[in-house]
Amino acid sequence: MTVYFIGAGPGAADLITVRGARRLAACRVCLYAGSLVPRELLAECPPDARLIDTARMDLDGITAELVRAHEEGHDVARLHSGDPSVFSAVAEQMRRLDAAGVPYEVVPGVPAFAAAAAALKRELTVPTVGQTVILTRIAQRATPMPEGEDLATLGRSGALLVLHLAARYVDRVVAELLPHYGADCPAAVVAMASRPDELVLRGTLEDIAGQVKAAGVVRTAVIMVGRTLAAEQFRDSHLYSADRERPHAC
Repeated sequence: MTVYFIGAGPGAADLITVRGARRLAACRVCLYAGSLVPRELLAECPPDARLIDTARMDLDGITAELVRAHEEGHDVARLHSGDPSVFSAVAEQMRRLDAAGVPYEVVPGVPAFAAAAAALKRELTVPTVGQTVILTRIAQRATPMPEGEDLATLGRSGALLVLHLAARYVDRVVAELLPHYGADCPAAVVAMASRPDELVLRGTLEDIAGQVKAAGVVRTAVIMVGRTLAAEQFRDSHLYSADRERPHAC
């Protein structure tokens, strides 16, 4: 049988993809991240499905449950928040399943940064202002950053930065980016994106840290820094330009 790594989306239960919901409805076993995945999604599982909260489980325990379900002949839904392609800890699970000979499929989901951009009502890539988005985080004691991926280095690009897992360290983020972006650079923090308790903070590198601390935001948030967040005077894209040559319909 198959393990399905399913992106549950950023928080709102109705932001799971149609494919993800259909896979979930067909799986007799579901492992989910209880602290992050909306409980409403579990209602999509079959009534007799075995539901396993992985919030307090380690990698060995999670792998054992996936292999067990496979050996029992059940398809398995492994629900992760956001999209499995970034900051999801899916890579090590897939590596374990490869070693065990268990087949799997990845079903993408709506990532947190996309939900945050929607909350801000902003396109992150704007013609002549910014065409690059960098998804990153900051070094912590448990997980250091690879060489060359520190904020000081990434900040030299001037690209829009989207930081996950960094709200608790917002002072550090601001200090490392100020020399490259300037105090007037637009910045935003979106916590609990797409959920009923969503919180949106807008400002600049000069004041965003104070807003984050005043609001008590320490987790489940993304920090965005870059000029496209406040871009107004920019050239229209070539995509819909009247000057663009378009093929004639048959």
